Amino acid sequence: MENDFLPVSRSDMQRRGWDELDVILITGDAYVDHPAYGVALIGRVLESRGYRVGVIAQPDWRSAEDFKRLGRPRLFFGITSGNVDSMVANHTANKRPRQRDDYAPGGKAGQRPDRALIVYANRVRQAFTNVPVVIGGMEASMRRLAHYDYWDNRVRRSIIFDARADILVYGMGETQTVEVARRLSDGEPVDRLDHIPGTAVIRKDPAFLNEFVTIPSCEAVAGDNDQFNQAFQMFYREQNPVAARPVVQAHGDRYVVIYPPPIPSSPAELDAIYELNYQRVWHPLYDAAGGVPGLETVRHSLVTHRGCSGECNFCSLYFHQGRMVQSRSADSIVAEAQRLARDPAFRGTITDMGGPTANLYGADCPRWAKRGFCRNKRCMAPQTCPSLDPGYDRSLPMYRRIREIPGVKHAFIGSGFRHDLFGGSQADACLEELCRFHVSGQMKVAPEHIADPVLDAMGKPRKETYDAFVNRFNRVNQRLPSRRYLVNYFISAHPGSTLKDALEMALYLIQRGMHPEQVQDFIPLPLTLSGAMYHTEKNPITGQRMHVAKTFRERKMQRALVQYRNPSNRQLIRDALKELKAEHLTSLFFKAAAGKLSQRSGGAGGGKAGRSGSKPAPPVDTAGRRTGKSGKTARTRRRR
Repeated sequence: MENDFLPVSRSDMQRRGWDELDVILITGDAYVDHPAYGVALIGRVLESRGYRVGVIAQPDWRSAEDFKRLGRPRLFFGITSGNVDSMVANHTANKRPRQRDDYAPGGKAGQRPDRALIVYANRVRQAFTNVPVVIGGMEASMRRLAHYDYWDNRVRRSIIFDARADILVYGMGETQTVEVARRLSDGEPVDRLDHIPGTAVIRKDPAFLNEFVTIPSCEAVAGDNDQFNQAFQMFYREQNPVAARPVVQAHGDRYVVIYPPPIPSSPAELDAIYELNYQRVWHPLYDAAGGVPGLETVRHSLVTHRGCSGECNFCSLYFHQGRMVQSRSADSIVAEAQRLARDPAFRGTITDMGGPTANLYGADCPRWAKRGFCRNKRCMAPQTCPSLDPGYDRSLPMYRRIREIPGVKHAFIGSGFRHDLFGGSQADACLEELCRFHVSGQMKVAPEHIADPVLDAMGKPRKETYDAFVNRFNRVNQRLPSRRYLVNYFISAHPGSTLKDALEMALYLIQRGMHPEQVQDFIPLPLTLSGAMYHTEKNPITGQRMHVAKTFRERKMQRALVQYRNPSNRQLIRDALKELKAEHLTSLFFKAAAGKLSQRSGGAGGGKAGRSGSKPAPPVDTAGRRTGKSGKTARTRRRR
């Protein structure tokens, strides 16, 4: 039984000699016993502490019957919508139903309901009375406060109220969930589970807290954008695990009490989590459907660290994993790579060694251990702080050890890199080693935009930082046995981006022969700074008013300008250029779309857009005017 899946049926329980489970985990994902899946992590950690754990994956939510299949748990039901928010999983940025779900068997969409966390929790309440309900995962993390919901286009209350849950666990959740299980097992009532870092609860009166921060109420933020931004800013500043205070927000005559984030896990604690007995495959129940597509990208991968000090405004990581990087020990990661190499299904390629940001393994700051991160200063924007150590003296030796493991032919880094971390005198050597041994043809980076005001709104480094990286990348490329290319990720229609900004980005791409496929329509995710910008049309930190593309027409035009090679975008491009009074650029766009413009030579094209010619297109500004710069000057700036 040591290497078996967690029980998913009564027969599985009987096989183990169990007539009752301590904890039942419900998930909107298929059950994949791999450390990249949240339920697998939580389940294995609880199991390692001696608890009997079962899994109900993608239950039929149309009635309460399927929620009874494993009986009533002794301690609690733990509920998550899955690895992503169910509204993101089910709907596109244009609010259309997605046709595929990589976390479901066979990639079939429609296997989880909208607002799955709420639906599942309320079905459990129908199936069993007086059973403790614990909610967690990304959907719980990012909706723990009154928040703007893009799909409803309104402010919704904290999800703990709609789910009628007893306690909400946010973040990665292992330590909190174990503590909840321990206290319930010791006989503590579920309505007394207070002071657990990384959790939120509902209380009638927060006066029992010694110190706390009261933010504007749910009703206030729902009716007033300035109150919304004030609440967001106050909450945003209470995320330092070392110094944060509980945050309290009234919802009618009750309060949601959000305890500070947990202290980041130590290397030894992370090692213990990732060294548990994961099967690293989907449950055999899904074989007939062809398995679970989402596993394929991570099956032979290694999670090396958590957290990201980048703190991009559109990203959920700040409120979920935090901005203090937590890294496993090199010995533990190498040992996991050795186990992978012994797997009969392993074919010699580790597909990824990384975390939220690939090149932050081992990153550290002298402040983090005792004081946490800076209150009014970011680690990496507008420039990277000199106190931030990106950890290359720890990551590169570890990668070399993994390359030497018998059976490992390739050890790639498939996660995205922060291009602004390649600076200083040693950057060329570091980048060359990574490209030579650990980049499989294409290196993923995320400039996100080109217009500096938009980059400022995103919390990203400015264009000059990206251009400097591209020059460095091209220089390193000349020393490699085969060329590497950049896959550049961009976001269209982010708050602060006007149609003119989208045109500026499009012209930048055209001049460099880039036609990116990796363009994401901005989605205002709940509890992100960019989501607050979208809702209020102001920056909640500075109060500055900003343009927000809220109509689908403008959002589509911004994306069409950037993806100018897509034939279906031709009319949208005409419409955008007409609105900008730049119709004279139409022929430039369509020639570029047809590949009839000469491009710059050398360098780092954007994936399939990496073809180059011998001559650059004429430099133009956002109004379509020639800049007057000579061809010689233009050619000194290598294209990506």
